[in-house]
Amino acid sequence: MSYNKIPKKVLEDAIVQQLKLVYDPEIPVDIYNLGLIYDIEIDDDQNVKILMTLTAPNCPVADSLPEEVKTRVKATHGVKNVEVELTFDPPWSKDFLSDEAKLILGMM
Repeated sequence: MSYNKIPKKVLEDAIVQQLKLVYDPEIPVDIYNLGLIYDIEIDDDQNVKILMTLTAPNCPVADSLPEEVKTRVKATHGVKNVEVELTFDPPWSKDFLSDEAKLILGMM
């Protein structure tokens, strides 16, 4: 193992912290707790692929939100390259909200 590589779990935790700084402009909850992040893949070279969705296909931030995710994740120490893939399968629903998000939104 190279000394400059960060363990995947540590890197993933750092990426999640960055994602928690990105908010959907219409809902006062970060995109991670909203359940918009479906998957985080980190390869052995510390390249990252994020699979995400939006609350709706016609979301007004459909262009800017994935770019903000890419910028935030790229800024994470140890990340080399970032690819963000947008999907609507499965479509986002309130079932994807974390307990923290439900609490913030008064759903608990």
